[in-house]
Amino acid sequence: MPQLAGPTDPAADARWADIKPRKGFFTDTSICIGCKACEVACKEWNHNPRDGDLDLLGSSYDNTGALGASTWRHVAFIEQGRERIEEARSTGRTLVDLGMPGMGAPAGAAPAGAAPAAPAPVGPPPPDTVLLDTPEFRWLMSSDVCKHCTHAGCLDVCPTGALFRTEFGTVVVQDDVCNGCGTCVAGCPFGVVERRTDGTAAPKTERGERKGEQPDVPKLGVAQKCTLCYDRLLDDETPACAKTCPTTSIKFGDHAEMVTQARQRVAQLHIEGRIEARLYGANELDGVGGTGSVFLLLDEPEVYGLPPDPRVPTADLPRMYKQAGLAAAGMAVAALLSFIGGRK
Repeated sequence: MPQLAGPTDPAADARWADIKPRKGFFTDTSICIGCKACEVACKEWNHNPRDGDLDLLGSSYDNTGALGASTWRHVAFIEQGRERIEEARSTGRTLVDLGMPGMGAPAGAAPAGAAPAAPAPVGPPPPDTVLLDTPEFRWLMSSDVCKHCTHAGCLDVCPTGALFRTEFGTVVVQDDVCNGCGTCVAGCPFGVVERRTDGTAAPKTERGERKGEQPDVPKLGVAQKCTLCYDRLLDDETPACAKTCPTTSIKFGDHAEMVTQARQRVAQLHIEGRIEARLYGANELDGVGGTGSVFLLLDEPEVYGLPPDPRVPTADLPRMYKQAGLAAAGMAVAALLSFIGGRK
């Protein structure tokens, strides 16, 4: 039997007849080792071309830099010293004191249909808890990916129907339908969607080939992003990145179960003294209705390049249309009064 859809089930909103349980990721950055196996597995499975010349960035032990049309999983290396670590602990302590270990969601809350998770401890840890020593230095390593939002801005603004909501609640781009207009690029509050280029402005030869060492790049000009391995989901297979991750930092499964596991993991870390742990994307009341990809962070979202309060850009359209209508009506009334007054 298909799973009963809750009020925020994106597959139900898309009018799927045979609704599957919503799928998603839980990325636990506290156990990511930065091996980039997920990046490699994603590229291999999806036949994504390389980005640039594979040189390390000057600011990090990284060679891709960010998510893009050819990098659907990206592992960030964030270097922190004692001062920044203390700041992270301070903001985490504030969240705990406010009873919001889940970045704005009530402590212990769970999505519709999910079993309630054990609430995270509020206030200081128990007296017998030994706080972990604060290191002088640490790396924060985070494997970022498309969020597969409950209310997806890219999906809302696509004029061709190239983007569609799958029966698993994920968002996928159809390469053969996309016209490369780029509207979805502006519609994503996370900056995930990108049109694919070959990364060079070199002129073409008479045969239409690019000069230089960069290999041929398929699907040029087409919007690209993570599909949550839709082709593998159809065969009941785990996405390539999650299957490859050696530390289980990337977990995959039913979205409700992923959120429950994430909340329990935050509670566990708080008990261990890692009060800087918090969730991102697990709040159904945020500006995108929660995300299909949930993250456990050890610092504020901005540190990871994530917006602190993501909001789907089409959320204000009803209010904008109403205001535009009122303005138009006001102008019409003013013109009519002017016309009547001019005839006297």
